[in-house]
Amino acid sequence: MPAPLFEVPYYAVIFCAKRTDEDEPGYAEMAGEMARLAATMPGYLGVESTRDPQTGLGITVSYWKDEASILGWKKQADHAGARKLGREKWYASYALRVAKIERDYDFRADPRD
Repeated sequence: MPAPLFEVPYYAVIFCAKRTDEDEPGYAEMAGEMARLAATMPGYLGVESTRDPQTGLGITVSYWKDEASILGWKKQADHAGARKLGREKWYASYALRVAKIERDYDFRADPRD
């Protein structure tokens, strides 16, 4: 299910990554810890994530109130350490993009979703 819509404008950090080895120890634990930590940061709104098991390409989109919130997350010490480990152990390549969301729309066939 998609993340809910937020009050515009807001920002999306789009992280697309190709993993080195799906079985590399510690990745799942670190990813879970970073998700929990991000949710405690000022300005955090939500996250969506998916990974294609055939290609190993993953996309995570985190949503933030403003650019200052994104910078605060980037500077967070544990997150900086996780990024370093990611470059050393877990990612063959990645790209990160930051986008300002000025409009958004959604559709739900079942309004309870």
